[in-house]
Amino acid sequence: MKHLYIHIPFCESKCNYCAFTSLKKKEYEEPYFKALKRDLSFHFEKLKINKKSLKSVFIGGGTPSIVSASFYEKIFLFLEPFLSEKCEITSEANPSSSNEQWLKEMKNFKVNRLSFGVQSFNEKKLSFLGRSHGQKESYQSIEKAFKIGFKNINLDLIYDTKLDDKKMLDFELLHLRKLRKYIKHISAYNLSIETNTAFAKKEHFKKNAPNLMRYFISSLENLGFKQYEISNFGKICKHNLSYWQAKEYLACGLSGVSFYDKQRFYTHKSLKEYIKEPTFRKKERLKAEDLNLEHLFLGLRSIVGVKRKFLSQNQEKKAFLLCEAKKLRFDEKKQRFFNTNYLLSDELALFLQE
Repeated sequence: MKHLYIHIPFCESKCNYCAFTSLKKKEYEEPYFKALKRDLSFHFEKLKINKKSLKSVFIGGGTPSIVSASFYEKIFLFLEPFLSEKCEITSEANPSSSNEQWLKEMKNFKVNRLSFGVQSFNEKKLSFLGRSHGQKESYQSIEKAFKIGFKNINLDLIYDTKLDDKKMLDFELLHLRKLRKYIKHISAYNLSIETNTAFAKKEHFKKNAPNLMRYFISSLENLGFKQYEISNFGKICKHNLSYWQAKEYLACGLSGVSFYDKQRFYTHKSLKEYIKEPTFRKKERLKAEDLNLEHLFLGLRSIVGVKRKFLSQNQEKKAFLLCEAKKLRFDEKKQRFFNTNYLLSDELALFLQE
């Protein structure tokens, strides 16, 4: 096991588009982190995770930056012996809550990659998305983090909303250009309308404009952020790449989902139940066809590609048909099929799966 995800469920408020598990009950921070420590200790021992073996740690949420850095101290003291020399340690953060003290303390804990939930530089769009910060706070947080010593910074952006047109996207790109020296990576997500969110059943809030999506992607690449996955650009995130390569990973924390031994393992979704029983896991054994479909979906949406040897005879035949249509590219040396247009990844995967 070389990859670890830690979920911090606490948030200042629930964003309109967010379907992730996040809570405002900050009074549960102390018992939650005690439970999280138990979860980590139990599973590191159970899975016999070796010292110096972790290649990536990702702290996501929720909003990790609204929790005082002091709560993370025992977590990092526990993790320290397991971190490899060049372990990539990412923490998500919000511009409104990542103050200078928090950033400095997290850097002292060896966090070396930050992912800021900027989402937009436009005040009207930020309000539409339900964000609690403004453009000014985004600039201040990014510049502050860079001065403190964070040289691997990601920005999350959301596009393809009803407010997006070429003028809006050019506005976002203008600010990315201004911040180019500070940032190494962009995660640009086209808006998805999820159930159990404020945007649920409001399909008209999504633009569904493929031409604008292609324009934004090509513009990001022109800024020097090379696309390596449908939503990711720039310096490759080791942790995210491990997902697309179908590597095994452990997830600890509320609503965590692990993958190893060809199974998924789910923690409790209730905060009180997780605090009471943090080592609990519900198992889901994946069938061969499930793993095959996942290999197709993950490989075709990223630079990972699809291994020829994993395809059935019929799937291989279809893959070469897609190569003739210039929708896939086959690398003879690597014996892999690669997608030439990530925006078609789901459709191509389903075509190959049928």
